[in-house]
Amino acid sequence: MTTLQFQRYIGIDYSGAETPSSSLKGLRVYMATGRDDATEVPPPPSPRRYWTRKEVAHWLLEKLSEPISTIVGIDHGFSFPIRYFETHQIPPDWDKFLRDFHHHWPTDQPYVYVDFVRDGSLGNGDARSGSAKWRRETELRCKGKSVFHFDCQGSVAKSTHSGIPWLLFLRERLEQKVHFWPFDGFTVPEKTSAIVEAYPALYKHRFPPAQGMTGDQHDAYAIASWLKQADATGELHTALHPNLDPSMQLLAKAEGWILGVA
Repeated sequence: MTTLQFQRYIGIDYSGAETPSSSLKGLRVYMATGRDDATEVPPPPSPRRYWTRKEVAHWLLEKLSEPISTIVGIDHGFSFPIRYFETHQIPPDWDKFLRDFHHHWPTDQPYVYVDFVRDGSLGNGDARSGSAKWRRETELRCKGKSVFHFDCQGSVAKSTHSGIPWLLFLRERLEQKVHFWPFDGFTVPEKTSAIVEAYPALYKHRFPPAQGMTGDQHDAYAIASWLKQADATGELHTALHPNLDPSMQLLAKAEGWILGVA
């Protein structure tokens, strides 16, 4: 019997719509434990019906501060292609990238839409933009869309551009309590929680949706369910250690990697 590395599994289907404090139907959270299957986590009590990005970030801060080893899979890009680093003369260092991006794309601030930064009303998106033709190695391998491919079906660009500042928020507050994979290394220390980039298309065929479940609910459910199942079977350990040569590992520590991509 495989020893579980984690006690709790969280799947988040993200949304880059509207503002950080907007109630978003497409933003869904599911959680499983070693004993219990994945179920939907409702947002905090409020007049709003759905989660906001700000609420999700603060809820994760609370959960990941607890002494319960947890792995969180979030459905948006955690970093950008190496071409972006080279074009904007940013060292291939994820922490420097996070701070630089947040300075130009303050999408965690009140009343800020991603499109406000895109059109120049706020921030300085023009100084930190990229081409939809640029893709990370992990996206090439799983045929995922570019983090710069806006305004198309299945786009992750808005989710990515709105979600990255909240990764910085969590990193600054949680520090060594949480392992950001693979930027902190491909091996997650024992009894340490982890945050990983997830891609529901890789896992959701294994977990049929329940009756009445929306696509966003299914994606979050599939992430949490797969993380739990994969931990029990040993597949998660394999996924956390993809077979990459040393140069590709260095690249992944700048660009990031999608969990489950070989």
